[in-house]
Amino acid sequence: MKFFKRVGAVVVLVLTAGTATLAWLLSHPPGLDGLSTLRWPTPPPAQVPLQVSFLGVATVLLDDGETALLTDGFFSRPNKLTTFLRQVEPDVAGIAAGLQRAGIPARTGTLAAVIPLHSHYDHAMDAPEVARRTGALLLGSSSTAMVGRGWGLAEAQIRTAELGKPYRFGRFTVTLYPALHTPTGFTGGEITAPLKPPVRATEYKEGQSYVAHITHDGRSLLITGTAGYVPGGLQGVKADVVLLGIGAMGPRSAEHKAAYWQETVATVGARRVIPIHWDDFWIPSTLPMQPMPKPLDDFEASMQFLQQQASQTKVDLRLPLEWQPMDIFANLPPVLK
Repeated sequence: MKFFKRVGAVVVLVLTAGTATLAWLLSHPPGLDGLSTLRWPTPPPAQVPLQVSFLGVATVLLDDGETALLTDGFFSRPNKLTTFLRQVEPDVAGIAAGLQRAGIPARTGTLAAVIPLHSHYDHAMDAPEVARRTGALLLGSSSTAMVGRGWGLAEAQIRTAELGKPYRFGRFTVTLYPALHTPTGFTGGEITAPLKPPVRATEYKEGQSYVAHITHDGRSLLITGTAGYVPGGLQGVKADVVLLGIGAMGPRSAEHKAAYWQETVATVGARRVIPIHWDDFWIPSTLPMQPMPKPLDDFEASMQFLQQQASQTKVDLRLPLEWQPMDIFANLPPVLK
C-alpha cells in the first residue's frame, strides 16, 4: 500500500510540474529583441505605388490608392479558453475596429476582394463580415463559400475560385495555386454545408489551401497562409517577394523546412522573404504582436532556419511592420545569375 501511495504521489508531482511548465511557456513567448536588424526601418512615403500592410496572422492588405485587396481578414482573435473549450464566432465590433484601423472605411466599396487562404477559423471566419461591410467579393474555396453562406452573405458576393485562373481587380491580377496546410492535427477536411456560428473552432475545416500569386504593374509577390506545400505546385511561377506563412513550421523536421523553402521561395526566384503568421493570434490585435509561445510553435527555430537559408541564398529577410504600410519592392537585392 505504501508503494502505491508513493507512486501516486510521484504521478501527482509530475503532472503538477508539467502543468506548471506548460503554463509558464504559454505565458512567456519568445521575444523579438534579438531580431532587431531584420525589422523594417520605416513606413514608406504616401506616394508609393503599392502599399502592403501586415495586420497579423495571414491577413495582408494591398492598396494602390485605387483598389485594395485583403487576404483572410481575420480580426476577432478569440482567446485560448474560448477557442479550445467553447465556441467561436465573428466579433463584429472587433472587425469594424480592425477595418477602421487598417484604413478600410465600412461600406465604401474600396475593398475589391477578401481572399481567405484556407478555411480555418483564423483565416476565413471573419471574411464574410468583412465582405458585407465593404462590398468586397469573397473569393476562396467551396469551404469558404459555405462560411459565407452560413453568415448570410449575399450569393452575388461569393465566388468559388478556380486554381490557376487569373482574377483581375483594378491593376491587380490574382492567381491562386494549390497548397497544403502545415502537417498538424487540424489539417484537412471540407465544409460541405452552410456554417452558422457560433460553432467549435474545429468546425472550420481547412478546405482547399492556396498560395496567392499577385501581380501589380510588373511586380509580383506570393502570399502563403501556411507552412505546407504541394510538390511542383509553383513550377513556372515567378515572384519578387514572398510573404511566407511560417505558422507551426518551427517543430517540423529539417527536411520539411528545406522542402518548403525550395518549393515556395527558391522555385519562384524570390529576392525577399517576409515571414507572416508567426504572431500569437489569441491575444488582442490592439496589443503589440508577439510570437506564438511554445509548445504551440517554435518561432526561434523557424527564424534560425530562415536566417540560415537567406544568408546562403542571398535573399533579403525582413520582419514586417505591424499595421503600417510597407514598400515591399524597395531596394530589392539583384537577381542572382
